Amino acid sequence: MSASGGTKAIVAALAANLAIAASKFVAFAFSGSSSMLAEGVHSLADSGNQALLLVGGKKAQREATPQHPFGYGRERYIYAFLVSIVLFSVGGMFAIYEGYEKIKHPHEIEHWYWPVGVLLFAIIAEGFSFRTAIKESNPLRGDHSWTEFVRRAKAPELPVVLLEDLGALVGLVLALGGVGLALLTGDGVWDGIGTVCIGVLLVLIALVLAAETKSLLLGESAGTDEVHKIETAIVDGDTVTRVIHMRTLHLGPEELLVAAKIAVRHDDTATEIATAIDAAEARIRQAVPIARVIYLEPDIYSETEAAKGPDPAASPGGPAQHPTDH
Repeated sequence: MSASGGTKAIVAALAANLAIAASKFVAFAFSGSSSMLAEGVHSLADSGNQALLLVGGKKAQREATPQHPFGYGRERYIYAFLVSIVLFSVGGMFAIYEGYEKIKHPHEIEHWYWPVGVLLFAIIAEGFSFRTAIKESNPLRGDHSWTEFVRRAKAPELPVVLLEDLGALVGLVLALGGVGLALLTGDGVWDGIGTVCIGVLLVLIALVLAAETKSLLLGESAGTDEVHKIETAIVDGDTVTRVIHMRTLHLGPEELLVAAKIAVRHDDTATEIATAIDAAEARIRQAVPIARVIYLEPDIYSETEAAKGPDPAASPGGPAQHPTDH
């Protein structure tokens, strides 16, 4: 996995969640707190999720084969999508069910110092993991807001870890509130209410992750800045005079496919066109290093044809990305 895959953040989150899960289950055994059980399952699910991200990153490194000529870069998207499913089912739905049962059949929390102590320890450990994820994300985030980063990131691991850690921290505060109110009032219903709130939070985070990862699985284009760099690199003003239309597609977080129809002069020889295409490909790779697969189709630009507008049949995606380029 490349550095942008956030391996350090994943390993930090995995170590923190394994330690926290063990402590939460011990606290549940001594106190009977449903919040502790829900949080323990949540941490266990998060640990499994981080393991899935590591497996996906490893599988994505496989070389291309005749059956998969563009490689396995999208394995990272598939495993990230599995994370959202695990978080929804094992984490969120279990917590909602457990909280509902606790509200129906409340009981007093025993040995209160176990859940309170474990929750405080978990907040510190999750805070460390969250800090690591933020530190790893900042160089990639740039000037974008955190919401834009989660929505636009092509590498799924860091957004997943960020949302999981944020959900874990908020969930721990909810659990601490539920346990605290149950202790103050002597009513175990509050513990169940806190557990339900944790479940709803996890379901919402899982839905956000599923929506964002689905978009990556369907195939996203390069960012606006990268598209502009590619267009600028293609045109040399001599043999290649303009980009007629272009498509980009992420084959993986660090693998970009570029397909473009380019305008050449009508009196250029085949040798001159081939040389110009090779030079354009070299310029593209220099401008955008993740452009691994490049297809450039030469054509003669026609103002008459351009005036008709983009051809919907030009590619499976419908109208060209930049109709104004015609």
